[in-house]
Amino acid sequence: MDRSSLYALQGFVAAARLRKLSLAAAELNLTVSALSHQLRGLEERLGRRLFERGPRGVSFTPDGERLYDRIAPHLDAIEQALQPYSARRDEVLTLSLMPSFASSWLVPRLARFVAAHPQIEINLQSSTALVDFAREPVDAALRFGPGNWPGLAAEHLFDDWITPTASPALVERLGRPTLATLGEFPLLGDPGNRWAEWFQRFGGREPARFVAHFNDSETLQRAAAEGLGIALGRVTLARPLVDAGRLLPLFSQRLQSEFSHYLVHPPRSDGHRGLAAFRAWLLDEAQRYTRELARAPAVPAVRAGQDAGPRSAAGPASKRRPASKQATTSRAGPAPRRRRD
Repeated sequence: MDRSSLYALQGFVAAARLRKLSLAAAELNLTVSALSHQLRGLEERLGRRLFERGPRGVSFTPDGERLYDRIAPHLDAIEQALQPYSARRDEVLTLSLMPSFASSWLVPRLARFVAAHPQIEINLQSSTALVDFAREPVDAALRFGPGNWPGLAAEHLFDDWITPTASPALVERLGRPTLATLGEFPLLGDPGNRWAEWFQRFGGREPARFVAHFNDSETLQRAAAEGLGIALGRVTLARPLVDAGRLLPLFSQRLQSEFSHYLVHPPRSDGHRGLAAFRAWLLDEAQRYTRELARAPAVPAVRAGQDAGPRSAAGPASKRRPASKQATTSRAGPAPRRRRD
């Protein structure tokens, strides 16, 4: 098969996937007329009509659908095989990370990197799925996990902590719990099911039921900010809501998260100048963040005799001032190796 036929098959697959010649032509850096010429040539060579053209785009004929099913997987395999040999642009850095970490930690700091390295273009790909470096053109990733991903270099950034947080409105309405009375307040089930460990470590009694259960940390924090109940949430995700006055950390005590934050990359990204600059900046930001947590003032203790239990929602609301951000406590021991957002 000559080269023009290979180009025509590539155009055929692009048009089949996008269902619009204009989009397929833009993806292939062709004009619409050039792509149409390729497709007509392919149909003439095969002696079969592959597309039906209409005002809303193109659709398969039966012959076109059969051809697509046969050749598309092979073209994908060729593209994936050539991916490691593609020309790398060191001024472009593609980074994968979870949406929750992007919005709560990285994006609020990213302007400092852009100001220091205006020549580097950052492409952020936010997803809860782990990127497949063997198949996707991603240079590095920020991950929350145990730190051991086969075939990848992983560099520790910082640990995370979990602690009870609540909305100021809930504290105003029900009062502020003590360690002993926390279980009497409306609590939200956390993704790691670590309330039992909290009560075992710091006292009090776990409630017979929770107001609601959540399978991801970001939704849990948002529910707490809306006043649904008290969340045992991650400090990193809660920090923007605390700074905005939408959440209050209730105690200075914390449990260390079973996972930590890491920068990971495959061997093919070694020597990537853009990644090297981002890594140096990121490690500096991680150290700064760790110092900020260590300097944060402890949450003021509740005076004796106050807030022994939750007040009735119909009762009078107290007018105390919100608590300040809590201080980091000592590191907890090793924890189970499960993965969750």
